[in-house]
Amino acid sequence: MPVRDRSTARQLRLGSELRKLREAAGVSSTDAGRLLGTSQAQISNIEAARVGVSSERVRALAKNYHCTDHALVEALAAMAAERHKGWWEEYRGVLPTSLLDLAEAEYHAASLRVTQCLTVPGLLQTAEHARAVFREFVPELKPHELEYRVLHRIRRQEILFRGEPPAYTAIIHEAALRMQFGGAATARAQLAHLSAMSERDHITIVVIPFEGTSFPISGNGVDYLYGPVPPLDTVLLDNGHGGDSIDSAVQLERYRLMLDRMEGTALGAEQSRDLMHRISQAI
Repeated sequence: MPVRDRSTARQLRLGSELRKLREAAGVSSTDAGRLLGTSQAQISNIEAARVGVSSERVRALAKNYHCTDHALVEALAAMAAERHKGWWEEYRGVLPTSLLDLAEAEYHAASLRVTQCLTVPGLLQTAEHARAVFREFVPELKPHELEYRVLHRIRRQEILFRGEPPAYTAIIHEAALRMQFGGAATARAQLAHLSAMSERDHITIVVIPFEGTSFPISGNGVDYLYGPVPPLDTVLLDNGHGGDSIDSAVQLERYRLMLDRMEGTALGAEQSRDLMHRISQAI
């Protein structure tokens, strides 16, 4: 296969997972190449996502590495079979790569669990709320840059409305609900949208109230994206400089525990809707 001009986050993840399987088996890249009937350089290129790899070769590599996790192997083979470009590629060169990676990861997630303390999660924002948030960026975004970000954010939300949407859980602190980005009217519309979205069967929105007990604070927005099998889960952290991707087993367990504890301190779904209504009435 030809060398790629660029690799997506998902292609890089596939290469990384194949490298993990090889290293866990104690097989050198030279031996891996020999067993596959190719070169050490080709194995390195596959693991670095510089070239593609077929589903058949993924299965062959897994067999050579004595991997017995059939579900994981088939999930990796399915990743290798992907050839189409996602809609987010339309924004390459226009928006930061981290935003494209986020859209790609959300699109493929089996389910999602996110938390925010000071803003409404992106997949639940109205266009006006998102526009108001983006206006606060430092340095200030140019008008066309701002609109591209709004359009990209709203298009990401399509996964919640497709035929078989992923289960989506949002854990939001009350502080985020009381922030009035864009003014009172925009804030009320945002709260009404949150309430309406929380009525959907596949969406759960819970709120951590000011009066609640202590909880593990995260300074960043946390998106936990569940893969088709647990080893392919991903955590994305929303930082001021972009986004960080985490996929090590130890860190994934840490973030699952943190989200469990945060969700445990939140109000139930009905109580959360009641709180949204009260806040809206007070604006």
